[in-house]
Amino acid sequence: MKIKTDEIGFDLDGVIADTAEAFIRLACQEFDYCSFRLEDITSFEVENCLNIPAITVEQIFYAILKDSLGTGLQPMSGAVKTITNMAEKAPVTIITARTLHQPVADWLEHFFPAKTCGQIKLVAMGNHDDKARYIREHKLRYFVDDRVETCLQLAENDITPIVYSQPWNQGRHRLQQVSSWQEIEKRLSF
Repeated sequence: MKIKTDEIGFDLDGVIADTAEAFIRLACQEFDYCSFRLEDITSFEVENCLNIPAITVEQIFYAILKDSLGTGLQPMSGAVKTITNMAEKAPVTIITARTLHQPVADWLEHFFPAKTCGQIKLVAMGNHDDKARYIREHKLRYFVDDRVETCLQLAENDITPIVYSQPWNQGRHRLQQVSSWQEIEKRLSF
């Protein structure tokens, strides 16, 4: 069954934005932690799987949160194309647990065409565990997220989660999953 473009929403980090790449690069360039790869990030709480102090992990993520453009955060491959195609048909909803709205809006404006940005509904809600409420408010039936705990909560709230496959969510669920924006696009009804 194809998903209507106005019934699906997306998380930002780890789904639209390649936050893991930015984290790995900044950990090496700014703090000299260069001995790990994406596959080594096996927990959403990075400090639980890497030998990096929690304070350093917080500093890196805060830098990305505060200045996504300045830290070189890039979109996931295919995200700009698919979201731009979706925005031609209906508004696209992005619900992020980030607390700061403006750095995300600036980042979107940098990577997406102005016409697409005009069709994006961005919600920076600040809490991983409260997404179901915002998803309902926007009348979405499906949501793509990389955090398993969020996806499991959504399933309990009669929202169909789709897990964006990342090393930190492997083997931890039996939910639908996608591993690329090309896979997401194949599920959509344009």
